[in-house]
Amino acid sequence: MSPYLNIYNLADSKGDLSRLKAILVLEDGSVWPGEGFGAFAKVSGEVVFNTGMVGYPESITDPSYHGQILCQTYPLIGNYGVSSKSFESDKPKIWGYIASELCDTPSHATSEKTVSDWLKENGIPGIAGIDTRALTKKLRVHGVMLGILETYFTKADLKSLRREARLIPDPNKRHLVAEVTTKKIKTYNKELKKTVALIDCGVKRNILNCLIKRNVRIVRVPAETEFAKIMDWAPSGIIISNGPGDPKQCVATIATVKRLMQENIPAFGICLGNQILALAAGGNTYKLKFGHRSQNQPCREEGTPRCYITSQNHGFAVDVRSLPKPWRPWFTNANDETNEGVRHVSKPFMSVQFHPEAAPGPTDTEFLFDHFLGNIK
Repeated sequence: MSPYLNIYNLADSKGDLSRLKAILVLEDGSVWPGEGFGAFAKVSGEVVFNTGMVGYPESITDPSYHGQILCQTYPLIGNYGVSSKSFESDKPKIWGYIASELCDTPSHATSEKTVSDWLKENGIPGIAGIDTRALTKKLRVHGVMLGILETYFTKADLKSLRREARLIPDPNKRHLVAEVTTKKIKTYNKELKKTVALIDCGVKRNILNCLIKRNVRIVRVPAETEFAKIMDWAPSGIIISNGPGDPKQCVATIATVKRLMQENIPAFGICLGNQILALAAGGNTYKLKFGHRSQNQPCREEGTPRCYITSQNHGFAVDVRSLPKPWRPWFTNANDETNEGVRHVSKPFMSVQFHPEAAPGPTDTEFLFDHFLGNIK
């Protein structure tokens, strides 16, 4: 029998709240039963998968997952627990979590709590005990899908859940960046003079760390900060960060970046920042079938024999055919030939679709921060 059709042999949750009934229902009506963990809740969102073998605390706290229910393809999650030292933001940003097997007894010197306890504290439901391989194969064939994840499920709810799943609002229609960006301007390395303005679209903590250790003053501004306000800081360079959702929702940010480029201020985009920079330059973006979410994506540097292994988390990409003539592709994904970075042929504007700060993943491309900073005065 298909692993996502049999919903009637779930374990009874009475007396053992660590083993709640739970269910995942996709927009096509397919049903995936399992054991619940984390919070007692029902959420809907875009169901995506990450193929990384490690780094689940970093992924769970990555603001780029805001609006999404994350499925981990690696079969065991939680075995080294949760450490706040690994967080990429202040708290979990996913809306729901899917694992094949969840470890309740983590063993690691830095572990502070279990994944289930952590998600429960933050109101996020999870489901375990389902065939994540079959789910991932389904998403690869069909493309990412909307879904509902509910813990403490009873089989009487199924009919209404299936109806509800067909009507789930697409979170990518929301301005998700506005929901995760910083609410106020923050500065780091205040005593230094050389200033980089960081447009926070949902920045990962390790991007900040990579800049802080390179001895520049960082002015972190909300995503919709106006051009004039940014210029008050007299920045020598601009970084547009990663973030969630459809880049075309970032209308104000795109306009600001376009205006900053008119001043010839060196700019560096990361992930969503790559897409925003391309849109500001006059290019176009599109949604990928199932995106790139992993720690082992090979990227070729155009015009060279080099190929780097990169960490990635994105569901949209730049259409290189739409780029104006002064712009060129910089990196290309060796698996599917999609764009992984763009740059201007003569001006100091550049961006990458992958994550040079890693966390989790390889640090092969962290040198790109130095490359960018070498362009600023």
